[in-house]
Amino acid sequence: MKKVLSLVLLSLVVVLPATAQKKKKNKKKKGETEQVGLTTFNDSLGYAFGVSVANNLLSNLPDSISLSGFVEGFSDSYTKSASAKLTAEQAKSYIAEIVQRLKKLEDADNKEAGTKFLEENGAKEGVITTVSGLQYKVLTKSDSAGLPDITDQVKVHYTGRLLDGTVFDSSVERGQPATFPVNAVIRGWVEALQLMNVGDKFELYIPYDIAYGSRSTGKIPAY
Repeated sequence: MKKVLSLVLLSLVVVLPATAQKKKKNKKKKGETEQVGLTTFNDSLGYAFGVSVANNLLSNLPDSISLSGFVEGFSDSYTKSASAKLTAEQAKSYIAEIVQRLKKLEDADNKEAGTKFLEENGAKEGVITTVSGLQYKVLTKSDSAGLPDITDQVKVHYTGRLLDGTVFDSSVERGQPATFPVNAVIRGWVEALQLMNVGDKFELYIPYDIAYGSRSTGKIPAY
């Protein structure tokens, strides 16, 4: 017999907002490149490539990047300048080091935000915390009896959200419930599903260590 469960999943990971490089209009300083007039084919093509490169990079660049440093590095590399301050390999190594450092900071922020959320949420009325750290709240309790076994198939409607409210997955939005074995999902779900009868609706608050762990998964960042 198929057991139909309905739940809402809230996983305890956060997304740091993507930031865009803001360009300020300043007076031209010594050493800055003259503005290019789009009067020739080469000028137009060069400017178009510059726009394309900037748009491709923009979402991945940190706020604090120096635009003048970027332009100088690009120019030195493009012209193969003998006075270039970094080789291609040195630049690659430096970027990798910075990306790793920023990733560690983001991970620490995500873990801290999750811990803080759980501490505050666990004190709220109606929220139950289990030994594993899973927190859940019963939104709708049905009259059905019989909890699913770990090997049972269940049909589930769910919406998964990050701490900032971002929806990362939703069977509700797709208009089609998901069907899967109880033991084929993350540990937080496995535990929660075995607490639910047919027709129950729970809200789950799942710590990273029984959710998606220390690696990012799709729209879900690490921790």
